[in-house]
Amino acid sequence: MDNLSIKGKWNELKGSLKEKYAELTDDDLLYEEGQEDKLIGKLQQKLGKSREEVIDLLKSA
Repeated sequence: MDNLSIKGKWNELKGSLKEKYAELTDDDLLYEEGQEDKLIGKLQQKLGKSREEVIDLLKSA
């Protein structure tokens, strides 16, 4: 999964996600390099979406 191509544009992506999903906190959106699965898991729980939906959301944001 090419690190979701988020490494270079994470701040922009994070802002976009916070606009769409006001319930997301900074802790929910804490991204650490190499910890993509942890981020996806947090977003799955918070948003009630499947892993594939969360990955699509991150790629399209």
